[in-house]
Amino acid sequence: MNEQYIRNVIEAGLLAAGRSLTLEELAALFGETECPGSAAIRAGLAQLEQDYAARALELKETASGVRIQVRRDFATEVSRLWPERPRRYSRALLETLALIAYRQPITRAEIEAVRGVAVNPDITRTLLERNWIRVVGHRELPGRPELLGTTREFLDYFGLRSVAELPPLAELRGLEEIDPQLALPVGATAESAAGEDGEAVSVAEAAALLSDDGADADDDVGGEPQLSSAPGLVASSPSSED
Repeated sequence: MNEQYIRNVIEAGLLAAGRSLTLEELAALFGETECPGSAAIRAGLAQLEQDYAARALELKETASGVRIQVRRDFATEVSRLWPERPRRYSRALLETLALIAYRQPITRAEIEAVRGVAVNPDITRTLLERNWIRVVGHRELPGRPELLGTTREFLDYFGLRSVAELPPLAELRGLEEIDPQLALPVGATAESAAGEDGEAVSVAEAAALLSDDGADADDDVGGEPQLSSAPGLVASSPSSED
């Protein structure tokens, strides 16, 4: 089994999967009798990453493994494949998501204390439905309030291996300088431009709001003021569940 064949199988698997794959999942592509071993697979990934160095594609390691995606430099051009306007998230939802991401585990009461307004149940329900947050425990206080944290799906969506890769809040000053992660679309006739649910948002945009002294948006999912972002393009046929 030569190196070129291993590299080709890895590339084909990543393009066809439409998601991040672990080393074990990549090894399973070869079958039990032909498995090249983890060292050979890592070498194939390294070579593939080198092959993409001067191309529009890149390998991105996330919490769930490795995926192929379009470089963010080409976000504007690729997004023209889906002319529909992406649905927007409200500023309140973005602030809530950012607080959970940066200060987890955190209770709803603690979120409200920082934001100065009550958390609309629609916001937490939306984040839970998208599997971006989850209940990770309970605070040992009267009523044992739920502690909220982010999920692996959250990390995968935003192209992160861990929450340690979130950009420092001090560095987030201009939203116009922040772009979402883009992944590669494969042979899809898309009705929307982002993710499995047709919505896109950059976590860095959300985090930047935490350093905005004038944050006092209405606490709803679809109300104003709102932020939109360039569409996130996944490596499979996006659906329109919403």
